[in-house]
Amino acid sequence: MTTMVLVPGMWLGAQAWQDVADKLTAAGHDVHPVTLPGVGDRAAEATAGTDLDAHVDDVIALFDRLDLRDVVLVGHSYGGMVVSTAAGRLADRIKRVVYVDSGPLPEGVSQFDTTAPEEQERTRVQVGDGFLVPPPSFDPADMGSEMLAGLDESTLARMRSQATPHPYASVTQPVHYTPAYASLPQTLVTCMFPAAMVQQMIDDGHPFFALLKGADVVELPTGHWPMFSRPDDLAAVLGVL
Repeated sequence: MTTMVLVPGMWLGAQAWQDVADKLTAAGHDVHPVTLPGVGDRAAEATAGTDLDAHVDDVIALFDRLDLRDVVLVGHSYGGMVVSTAAGRLADRIKRVVYVDSGPLPEGVSQFDTTAPEEQERTRVQVGDGFLVPPPSFDPADMGSEMLAGLDESTLARMRSQATPHPYASVTQPVHYTPAYASLPQTLVTCMFPAAMVQQMIDDGHPFFALLKGADVVELPTGHWPMFSRPDDLAAVLGVL
């Protein structure tokens, strides 16, 4: 049995992991899907100060509350920022850090920094004088078929029903690592890029992949939300870590 903490990406809460968590639990694992402050069924907690630190602190509080140890800590998309930071502060309680179509960004870089200038400007306009990033449409016409590969209309409708605005401060705050982070085993589950391409970028020292040197790379071809498009296969990958 493995203890796992599953952290979602932007706009979604613990429900996003439900199919994966059910499969893992049935296999005997101790699974803890997370809803971060200000998102999902905790949307009412959002404030202008709900930043990356607030999300990291919430995950650490879960570890403390349940006395979790020897944990496989899993982050999807933006959740990779959260698990990277939390893992370094919980290093003696982490078995492995897993990135699902995500990865550890370079020191001092925010999630917002990784997007194109035009996308940044669009987000600034959407946020306006507020502090929340609206959820996307989850419409292939807007987002492209590759991003949403493997998702039928009923699943997309489920994602839309679960999605809530996401705290803007959490994606604009840069990530910072503790020295302990570097010693932790890592796995990257790559969905939108072939494993060979990702491995080449790691070997070449690409800035967005440099911190994955030595990581295990597992290819799970699908769109950006494998917990919805291939939940059984994702559970199978996580279940053997």
